[in-house]
Amino acid sequence: MATAKLTITIPTDVWVGDLSTNHPTAEFRVLAALPAEQTGVGLLELTSTDIPSILREMAAYDDVLDVEPLRASEETALVRFETTDPILLLSMQESGVPLELPITFRDGEATLEITASHDRLSTLGTQLELFDIAFDVEFVREMTASERLLTERQRQLLTTAVECGYYDSPRTCTLTDLAAMADIAKSTASETLHRAEGKVIKQYVGTDE
Repeated sequence: MATAKLTITIPTDVWVGDLSTNHPTAEFRVLAALPAEQTGVGLLELTSTDIPSILREMAAYDDVLDVEPLRASEETALVRFETTDPILLLSMQESGVPLELPITFRDGEATLEITASHDRLSTLGTQLELFDIAFDVEFVREMTASERLLTERQRQLLTTAVECGYYDSPRTCTLTDLAAMADIAKSTASETLHRAEGKVIKQYVGTDE
């Protein structure tokens, strides 16, 4: 089993590539994604100073069937969307590699952290090329037994939480502070920590994940 980190560039003829390129300072964080019968459905956390304009543009793409804001503030919105062109989800499915969420798109690019066999990683590279998705490999390395427990994102955030005093008593670092240090949304920090803590606790008490 190996872990890899890729930076991918979404073609501008794909709606998310075009939209994020048109708004390079906006952050498009996909929190959940699943295939429907002939489409893909996702949950998106959008961060921008121009959310109404971005949502109007998003809904105007032919490949986007539905855009439903679930919650919104001045600079953040939680949006359910459906698309006929879930290009990244399709690439991962065809290669048999699980899509590790959340994934953040900025200015047409996103970074993927992947855990899979070398054969499946090679197949993923082939699938990305078939979909005309350019990518750079930051690293590929074998995972130790202890590393397989958590994703790299979870390990990094858990380590930062310990170092900054999030688990001290009394606590010297809040969830808001931790999210700021990791440069992620507070909701994402909470979700990532919850999953990491669950895995560590289950291993400690000897139950299955």
